[in-house]
Amino acid sequence: MAVTIKDVAARCGLSISTVSKAFNNYADISVETRELVQRAAKEIGYYPNAIARTLKTNRSYNLGVLFQEERGTGLTHAFFAAVLQAFKTECERHGYDITFINHNISWKGMTYLEHCRYRNVDGVCVVCANFYEPEVMALVSSDIPVVTIDHAFANRSCVLSQNREGLQALVEYAASLGHRRIAYAHGEKASVTENRITGYYRGLAACGIEPDPDYLLPSIYGSPEAGVEAVRQLMALPVPPTCIILPDDLAALGALDTAREMGLRVPEDLSIAGYDESHIAQMTRPRLTTVAQDTERMGRQAALYLIERIENPRTAVSETGLIPTRLIKGESVGPVKE
Repeated sequence: MAVTIKDVAARCGLSISTVSKAFNNYADISVETRELVQRAAKEIGYYPNAIARTLKTNRSYNLGVLFQEERGTGLTHAFFAAVLQAFKTECERHGYDITFINHNISWKGMTYLEHCRYRNVDGVCVVCANFYEPEVMALVSSDIPVVTIDHAFANRSCVLSQNREGLQALVEYAASLGHRRIAYAHGEKASVTENRITGYYRGLAACGIEPDPDYLLPSIYGSPEAGVEAVRQLMALPVPPTCIILPDDLAALGALDTAREMGLRVPEDLSIAGYDESHIAQMTRPRLTTVAQDTERMGRQAALYLIERIENPRTAVSETGLIPTRLIKGESVGPVKE
């Protein structure tokens, strides 16, 4: 005989309506009651019917994640994987499942917005995408609750790492060790890149260093080869830099290898810094100087913003979460050679 919600209510000594509210995360149900109901349901083998819950609450308890990483690393990308894991954990804690939003389903021609409607998601987190793409703009402008990570839209909640402050701190740290010729190879056009470039210029200005246009080099994210090319170009200048900041830690790994191939000692002859504090980069020797982003806090905050918008649409407001970064003083940036 199938176990029903009535059995759970009898087990807990509660009314059926209270148990139903507990399963559906109503705000007027205490955490203690919710945990009691969940524990009782588990003990007697009861699982709420997802279809019935959708009909009752008009919510699917399914959240979309738009993650389009163009370099091909996908979920192996250390930074985004950590952010998504934290987002997923917090969503599951509130009873939500995750669906990835993309074009690669059984037929062609479905936009991101159409896929969201097809999957009946309650909301969407845009964590990695071309935020200027018309399809992304259409999704953000729709009536579906949306939260973005590392990009701000008007009237949408977002979570931003303090990239400007992070890059500025890195420049000022290099300058404190005597560096005046500090180069920055930056990633592709994005609000993250724009903020980091601003931080680069602010760091130079704070230390009284006149910027050299040759030291600001366009590059790409997520590529060791980007670091290889950056070092080769910058060290070929008539007056090469003494310190090179790369787009991220992957590029910094390529830069370290190239410096060795060129017979340059790091940091004695050339200082090199990354960004993101990847675990692999911290295993290098010399240990990489970089900037750590709080990926766990970013993912968790994005989930909370999105769920608040879904569950309390009348009172929720668009919020911006600024997550601090942290300078990691490794061994790859050292005093400038006299």
